[in-house]
Formats: sequence, C-alpha cells, structure tokens
Amino acid sequence: MKEPTVLDYVRSKIFFWRGERVEIPLPGDEVEGDDLRELVQGLPLDEVGSLSTPEASEPGTRGAFDWVRWVGWKALLPLGLALFAQRALEPPHRSLSAGIVFYLLALGVLVWAQWRGHLALPHMAGMDYRSDSLPIRLLPMGGSIVFGLLAFLAFEGNRFTQMNLVLWVISLALFIYACWMPGREANPWRERVRIALIYFRDHGVHFSPWTLFVISVFALSAFFRLYRLDSVPPEMFSDHAEKLLDVADVLDGEYSIFFTRNTGREAFQMYLTAAMGKLFGTGLSFLSLKLGTALAGLFTLPFIYLLGKEIVNRRVGLLAMAFAGIAYWPNVISRVALRFTLYPFFAAPTLYFLIRGLRRGSRNDFILSGIFLGLGLHGYSPFRFMPIVVLVTVGLFLLHHRLKAISRQTLWGLIVLILASLLVFLPLLRFALSNMDSFSYRMLTRMTDVEQPLSDPAWQVFLENLWGAMTMFFWDDGEIWVHSVTHRPALSVVSAALFFLGGGMLTVRYLRRRDWLDAFLLVSIPLLMMTSVLSLAFPGENPSLNRTGGALIPVFLIVGIALDGLLTTLEGSLNRPLWGQRLAGGVGVLLLAWSCAQDYDLVFRQYTNYFALASWNTSELGAVIRQFADTIGEEDTAWVVPYPHWVDTRLVGIRAGVPLRDYALWPDQLSQTLDDPRAKLFLFKPEDVTAMETLRELYPTGVLQLYDSEIEGKDFYVYFVPPAQR
Repeated sequence: MKEPTVLDYVRSKIFFWRGERVEIPLPGDEVEGDDLRELVQGLPLDEVGSLSTPEASEPGTRGAFDWVRWVGWKALLPLGLALFAQRALEPPHRSLSAGIVFYLLALGVLVWAQWRGHLALPHMAGMDYRSDSLPIRLLPMGGSIVFGLLAFLAFEGNRFTQMNLVLWVISLALFIYACWMPGREANPWRERVRIALIYFRDHGVHFSPWTLFVISVFALSAFFRLYRLDSVPPEMFSDHAEKLLDVADVLDGEYSIFFTRNTGREAFQMYLTAAMGKLFGTGLSFLSLKLGTALAGLFTLPFIYLLGKEIVNRRVGLLAMAFAGIAYWPNVISRVALRFTLYPFFAAPTLYFLIRGLRRGSRNDFILSGIFLGLGLHGYSPFRFMPIVVLVTVGLFLLHHRLKAISRQTLWGLIVLILASLLVFLPLLRFALSNMDSFSYRMLTRMTDVEQPLSDPAWQVFLENLWGAMTMFFWDDGEIWVHSVTHRPALSVVSAALFFLGGGMLTVRYLRRRDWLDAFLLVSIPLLMMTSVLSLAFPGENPSLNRTGGALIPVFLIVGIALDGLLTTLEGSLNRPLWGQRLAGGVGVLLLAWSCAQDYDLVFRQYTNYFALASWNTSELGAVIRQFADTIGEEDTAWVVPYPHWVDTRLVGIRAGVPLRDYALWPDQLSQTLDDPRAKLFLFKPEDVTAMETLRELYPTGVLQLYDSEIEGKDFYVYFVPPAQR
C-alpha cells in the first residue's frame, strides 16, 4: 500500500467529512506486549497509546514503585488541578484569577497526556447500521392523513373533545402502523419478556451485580429528588396560583389545548397535576404540583443512562445518571413545581431515540423520537428550539457519513420523525395557527422589543448572553432565586471539574479523529441553552437554570465520559489489575461522596433558606386561617387585607385548604363585614396602618396579636373579632 504523504494528511484534516483518515504516528505512541491490552480492558491501541505500567517485581523481592513511569498521575494531576480550580471559584470567597490559572494548568496537562495517548478516553459507539428496505404501507398512511386532517379541523375552539381525541389517536396509530418495521431487532422485546418470565419462573428473581448497581444509583437519585418534597421549597408564589387555577379548570371539565391565563402555557403540566391529585389524593395543592414535576425529573434519569450506554458504554451511562441524579441544578428545577423539568424530561428520550436511529438506521427509533419531540412541544416553551437541535444533529451525522445509501436512508428517517412529531403536535398546531399572538407572545417579549426595547444591539446582547450561559457551569447561574442559589456555579465542584476535563478530552479527540458523536455532545450544549441566550430584551434573565434545562443531558454525559476515562486510566496503571480497580473505585466513590455532600447542602440548606427569605410566608397565613376555621370560626369569615408587594391572597386560600377562594378584602371593604355576627379573623401587614386603624374603629372589642414568623421580617398581625352576643 502506498505510504500517505504530508499532503494527504493535510487534506484529511481539512476535508474531514470525506471520511478519509490519515494519522502520522507520534514518538512514544508504541505499545509493547499483549498484557497491556488486558489491563486497559480491550481499548484499541490507537486510543490508549503508550499507557505504561510499573515494572513487575521479581518473585520474592519487593521492588520500588516507579512514580515517574506510573501513568496514573497523568489522570490524577489534571483532576486535582481542575478540582482546585473549581474550588477557587466557589462562593463566598472566590478567586477568579486562581480558578483560571489552575484550569489552564489542568487543561495543559490533560491535552499533553491525551495527545501522547496516556489517557484511556472511552470510544464512542460505532455504527450498527442496517439497510431499510421495507416500504411504507400506503393504505394505512392514507388513512392516517385523512384522520389527521379531520382531527385538525375538529381541534377548533382550543378544546380537547372525545371526538377530536379519537380522530387524533386513530391518525397517529395508523401512521405508526404504516411506518413501523416489525422484527427489526434480532431479539424483539416480546421475546425478551417471554424469556425473562420463563427464567423467573424456573429460578426466581436474581439480579446481576450490574443491575444492582443501576438500581442503587436510581434509589440514591430518588432520595435526592423526593426527600422533604413537601417542604423544599417551602412556599408558593403567584405562578403556582395560576397553575392551580388552570388545573381546577381541567377538573371542572374544561379541557384546554393551550391555557391562556398568565400570558399562556402549554397543557401537559395541567393534566399531569390533575392526575397526581387524583392518584395520590393530594387534590388541588402545592404538593400535587411538586409530585408531577419531581417524578418527571426522576424519570428523565433512565434515559440519560440509556443515552450514555448508547453513545459510549453502560458505565458512562451509570456515572452520568448518578451525577445528574444527585445534582443541585436538575433537582431544584424539578422541585419548584413549574414546567421547567419538562424540558429535559422530553429532550432526553427525543435525543436517545434519535441517536439510536442515526447509528442503526432504525426507522422505528425515528418514529419514537418524533413522538417524544411532539409531546415535548406540549410541555415547556423552551422546548420549541428542540426541532433545531434535531436538525443540527442529523446534519452533523450526514456531514461525517457521506455514503449515499446512508444519507438517503437517514433523510427518509428524518422525514418520518418530522411527520410523527407533527401528528403529536397537531392540537397545539391548530391553536397556534388560529391564535399566533397568544401562542408566541411570551417568546416574542424575550427575543424582541415587543415589551421593552433592547439595551444594546441584538448581536452584542446575544454574544454577552452566550458567554454568560456557557460559563454558568463554573461561575454564575444567574439571579433568579425561584430556581437557583443565585450567583454561584450551576454545577458542584466535582461535576464542574469533570465537565471541564471531559469537554477538553472530547475537543482534542474530535480534532484528531472527527467522530460525529464528539461533535454532537459539544455542539448540543449551546443549542439546548439557546432559549436562555435569546433573552435579548431581558438579559438579566440569562443565564437561567430553567431555560437551559435541556443542556443538563449532554453536560452530565460529558461528566460521565470524563470520569470513565480517568478511572479506566487508573485501572490500567498498575501491574496488579485488582489493585488498579480498587484505586479507581476508591477515587470514584470519593468523588461521588464529595458531590453528594455539596449537592445535599445546596438543595436542602442553601436553596431552602434563600427561597424562604425571598418568598412570602403564605403557608403560615393559611395555617392561621385553617386553625381558626377548625375551632371557633369558619372559612368564609377570615380575610387577608392586601398590601403592595405582600402576599398573593389566592395562595393563602390554597394553603388554608380552600384552593379556589381569594381571601383578599381591601381596607375600604372592611365595613362590609359588620352585619355578620359570627367570629371574624383579619390578617394584615404590620406596615398597614390604615387597616389597623379601620379595624379598631369598626371592632373596638377585637383582639390584636402579632404573629411571630419563623422567617425574619415576615411577621404579620392577627385581628380577632369575637362572635356577637345574641
């Protein structure tokens, strides 16, 4: 074979999409012996490079350990430098200069070690492509189009009805039947279930060690997501009242497609919350809202695991799921009980089935990806950028795989995905086409000058927002107290350090090997944060942990890839494999424990305390009214006197167990209560002198008492009026 020239090498780097790879061996890239192959667990030699091990001691002697030649330090040193760098960026005593210097040192050691082949970064999964020769069934496809058009026409009036739902489901079912490829997998799921049932019948239930690992990690994640859910966060704010009013409409039989209250909201959370209230008996309450979003956040994690397993290997998937499961960022956006967590909840399966479809040429996976893409558009507004992410991902794949057969089949798969998503999106599409102003209002107020003018040229604000979003992992997660501990890194020390190292590893490898999955992980992060970046009219809302929520998927996958690579390097760094595994396991456990401790503190102490200080104590006002109604008074003889920038009186009713009652009674309306002889209760802010004077004038026999709140600065007055003597 003709030896490649320098010109061939340069061409392969410039025109990388042609698939031609020419590599020039570097000094020190040689690997000797078969033993090293086993120590690095089958990793290809061109990836492992010159991983070296200490020379074995002769029998009967105790050889000195060669620290200079020990390759493990090349993994531990950049890790230690990155951890030190991120620790320097932690509040309250932060040093930006120290953080930058140590991160640059970590990056320098990392690039040198990886370029020399001393870091065992795990390979991305290769292609498992199969030709798709089965044609689409035309008759069911025609039926799907007909029923879809009928459903589209029936979705008028912004209401789900029995008729339009039946038409919609029939259309979607016919589409799936028309496109689905039976027997695609070598071992279909039904056969797997049958085999598993036979095995369980004959041998009982037995779990492999790996299955126990996965279950344990999921259980740990469930603890972090569900522990103290009733009290973290402790209070509601006005958005929760709007959501529960929408849920009340659902329970009253108003099945809206798009809820127009409070500038407009997609429907998924309203129906999810109604289901939680019915299923768990929690009714129209804050806890019902929390249960729906917390469970959605929890069940995002299996798809992160599956995506890591699909892209790299199962250990990367497990590590990604573990760090995402305990992390403060996804935890708080799940607990705050708004639609925020629905972004990653639908983005994770959309990306998982998309990557499977691209890697395997599987039409079925494209269909499933399209279904989740369509469902996500019913969830949370930032998901509207997700179709762009899908198109860019397919574009990256096609750019790196130029074979005509693969390109043609991929494009057909993309068409199937788009059609599936359009069918699922159909009800909201009908509403949007008829009510574009309502559908796009909130999005336009953030991106354009509809509500307020841009402070600077759009391109300048965009670049500043992009920088703020891309650095939030290490420096500042924004100023929105509702879903963050403000002005601190979005990631814990360990996760941020691993994410930095992982990003560096993938960048270096992409420059050398041009793997499209490396590019996908790196490019998808800014794309999935774009709805936060595009807050041009309100740059103070960027970065925000809610609108960037989809990015946590690739972020924690990169964390898993980095840690897997470092642990694999440590495992293969000793001449005794068992000791190498123990060293790697110890490092992994220490990092996870450190992250658990910090993330626990961030969620259950810092976030909880900051939230309580920033929000109003409607739970305490509601508890006072509830106690009054259960003892001497009644629910309808208690009132809250409104005051500027004080409590939302609708929330007091929710907390008092009367969710549809607004307890507001303005000072000029207090006299209207005189004719009622029953016991009365009035709650008002200490600064409200008018309310105090009016009540004393109207009810001179009333009793005034200051309620001492658990939160400093949140006290309020309770004015009790005894029942009239008959």
